[in-house]
Amino acid sequence: MQIRSELGPTPNETALMRTIFSLPHAVAAGLFFCLSGPLHAAVEDSTKSLLDLYREGGPVMHLVAFCSIAAVALAVYCGVSFRKGRLLPAAVVSSLNELLSSRNLQQAYAFCKQHPSPLTHSLASALIKANFERDMYNKAAMENSLADDCFREETKMMVTVNYLNTLAVLAPMIGLLGTVFGMIRSFSSLAAGHAEASELAKGIGEALVATAGGLLLAIPAMFLYFYYRGMVSANMAEVHAALSHMLDRFTGEAHGTPPPTPGALPAQLEH
Repeated sequence: MQIRSELGPTPNETALMRTIFSLPHAVAAGLFFCLSGPLHAAVEDSTKSLLDLYREGGPVMHLVAFCSIAAVALAVYCGVSFRKGRLLPAAVVSSLNELLSSRNLQQAYAFCKQHPSPLTHSLASALIKANFERDMYNKAAMENSLADDCFREETKMMVTVNYLNTLAVLAPMIGLLGTVFGMIRSFSSLAAGHAEASELAKGIGEALVATAGGLLLAIPAMFLYFYYRGMVSANMAEVHAALSHMLDRFTGEAHGTPPPTPGALPAQLEH
C-alpha cells in the first residue's frame, strides 16, 4: 500500500478544488463583492450589522437566502459535472479508438456499458446499428443515432443549467415583492397617523434592502447561467466530434496518425 509522504491534498482533490474555484466562480464572487461593497460601506457608517440589515429586509430575505444557497449548489454541481474532463475523459476516448480501429464491436459495446457517460451512452446506441453486410457498415444510420443522442444529452444538461436562469429571473421579483411590502408598511404608518421619520424609515429601509438582496443574487446567477450554457454547448460539440472520429476509425476513413504534409516525399524517393 502506497503511503503519502507528506500531508496535503491528492491530485484528484486538487483538481476538484480547481474546478470548484474556477474562473466563473471567481468572477461571480467578484461581482458579488463588488456589488455588496457599497452595502457594506453603508453598514459600517451606521451602527447596524449585516445581520441587522438582513432582518430589516423582512420575511422576503429568507427566500433570497434560500435561493442564494440553491444557486451556489447548482453552480458547483455544473462546474463538476459538465466540465470537459468529465464529459470527454482522455483514457476512455483512447480505449474506444483502439477498439473501434480493430472493429471489435462486442468489447467496445461492453466498455461503453462499464463506463457510463454521455459519450459512451451515445456510442453504444450507435454501435447497435452497425451492420457489416451494408455499405460502410451502415455508417449513415450510426451518424444519425450519434446526433440524436448528443442532442438529448445536451438537452438534459441544459435543464439543470436553466435553473440558474430561473433563479436569476426570480430574484429581482422576490426583491420587488419585499419592496412592495416595505412601501405598504410605510403608507400604513402614515394612514394610522404615525408620521414620525423613524416609522417611515422602517418601511423604506425594508423596501431598499429587499431590492438590493434580490439584485445581489440575480447578477452572479445570470453570469453563471450564460457561462455554463456556453460551456455545455462547447463541450458537447467536442464530444460529437470525438464520436464522429471514432466512427471514421471504425469504417477505415481515419487513422491514428495524421496524413503526411502535401508535397512531402519519403526519404528514399527524394534521390
